[in-house]
Amino acid sequence: MTVQNNRVLTGPIISTFFYYVIPSLFGLLALTTANLVDGVFVGNYIGGQALAAVSLLLPYITLLVAISLMLAIGGVVSAGKYLGEGKKQSASAVFSKILMVAVSVNVFLAMFSYVAQPILYLILNVPVHIRPLVNEYFDVIRWVFILQFSSMVLYYFVRIDGHPILGTWALIAGAIINILLDGLFIYYLQMGLAGAAYATAIAQVVQCLVLLTFFSSRRRTLQFSFKQSEWISVVRIAYNGLSEFVNEISIGIVFLVLNWLLIARLGTDGVAAFSVVNYVTFLSVMVYYGVADALHLLVSQNFGAKNNARMKRFFYTALCCVTMIGGILVLMLIFAQSLLIAAFLNDEDTQIAELVGHIMMLVWPIFLVNGVNILICSYFTATHKAMLSACISACRSIIMPVVMLLILYVVLYYSPLFDASPSNFLFLIALPAAEWLALFLSLAYIYLYRQKIFME
Repeated sequence: MTVQNNRVLTGPIISTFFYYVIPSLFGLLALTTANLVDGVFVGNYIGGQALAAVSLLLPYITLLVAISLMLAIGGVVSAGKYLGEGKKQSASAVFSKILMVAVSVNVFLAMFSYVAQPILYLILNVPVHIRPLVNEYFDVIRWVFILQFSSMVLYYFVRIDGHPILGTWALIAGAIINILLDGLFIYYLQMGLAGAAYATAIAQVVQCLVLLTFFSSRRRTLQFSFKQSEWISVVRIAYNGLSEFVNEISIGIVFLVLNWLLIARLGTDGVAAFSVVNYVTFLSVMVYYGVADALHLLVSQNFGAKNNARMKRFFYTALCCVTMIGGILVLMLIFAQSLLIAAFLNDEDTQIAELVGHIMMLVWPIFLVNGVNILICSYFTATHKAMLSACISACRSIIMPVVMLLILYVVLYYSPLFDASPSNFLFLIALPAAEWLALFLSLAYIYLYRQKIFME
């Protein structure tokens, strides 16, 4: 793939941007849809407590996502730079080493979670009465994660090598299979949470098989080889994905803190209610990552080719895109709230449904700015400013949310500042406050160092 026929480096800005964004959005939306349908089937046909059971595992799941995403993003950013410089062998070496490390790490973590399950449940604060439900799901899904997250790493490399449509079809195929099998296993065969896990397992096999057709493509540049040297370079490569790791692991830590606080104030009903809100949050984040993933590819290759003006124009195009998406999501939360709640909960979970409505009205400002924050971090990652990206990620996704959650929790419920005890969910206002504060700090930094950021 020469510079002349590489549209990332020479094509029109708008059409090139959407050429990569649209497949990414459709693919990640397909993936998101599968997860949303999982939640719909679990909430309606197993119950609100089953939603809580899955949510209690989220901190551990985000750890797996964080590690795999760090390897994937760090790998494609490094490979993208090499491709922009015309160094095909170096890009292929990155591809091979990262893929092998991803598989090895996910196998190790699956085995570790099996051996250390009792300790893991204590850390996750899984109540004794809900552990049978958690076991039903986790006994299957822990092994599925090996294939799921290894395939996720492969997906990112497939896209950067000029096969975004193939990556999208893989995600769509997996999503469709997952949705169909959810209906069969959960609704028709009444297999409970184990059915949801088996549906995910089969869907991941299909998704992986589609992705593997990449290796038969005559147009691919990246070549896989087991014979590799200089494995220490994996540390440097993964470092480029540090901000994505911080983003994801921070989500896990925030979920861990939230689950502890929600159980303390509202019991497992509170965890179930927040899980419904989290499905909407997951939708927004995946949409934003669809744009951010395309930005990684577009900016990293132009960074390698020293096309500074194109980098800036791609960034502003992406910024307009996520701002519009955020506005649409907020309108959905405000005006379609009852429909969203009814989709995830049956008529028996009225108390949980009421909690969901209250929480939604507290956290909706998040969706106006979290896409912008994700985009800023992605731009810095793509331009190899990994530490800066990681610092911003840490502020918006762990330091500020956790600190503000704990402070508000103590102030609202354990200080003499309030005569009457506030509502048990009011402390959740810390989440949108932290996201907005992170945005103001990021914009202040960009304004002060704008010439260095965009003209380097």
